[in-house]
Amino acid sequence: MALAPYRPFNNLFPAVDKMFEGFFNDDFWAGSGLSLRGTVPAVNIHETATAFEVHVAAPGLEKGDFNIELAHDVLKVSAQKEVTNEEKTEDKVLRREFAYTSFQRSFSLPKNVESEQINATYTDGVLKITLPKKETAVAKPTKTISIG
Repeated sequence: MALAPYRPFNNLFPAVDKMFEGFFNDDFWAGSGLSLRGTVPAVNIHETATAFEVHVAAPGLEKGDFNIELAHDVLKVSAQKEVTNEEKTEDKVLRREFAYTSFQRSFSLPKNVESEQINATYTDGVLKITLPKKETAVAKPTKTISIG
């Protein structure tokens, strides 16, 4: 026998049970831009011959909303934004809506990143962080020395 969720109204009032199930379901909040779990933006990481590039999808934010920190080879990317929409008529507030957006992502950096040269840009809803690689000494080919 398997365990099933307790639904006291399921047999008597199926419509009431369905309403509460939909209200507390995360999908209900998704359409409103809210979530019970919170969200973090999607990230793409690319490696080129000279750098690593971190692309963070964060539309609707502004450059000043971001905070990027580097400590102990861990790159922390965070953002926080508060939006207040208020409708007033003759000094009476009819409706006030608050929206808060925040996230934090952390990345462990490899040892070959030049931490002093890290830079970031924000264009068209994508935060791009460039992590240049340290210059590595080019291995010289083995040279045979003849004895004269």
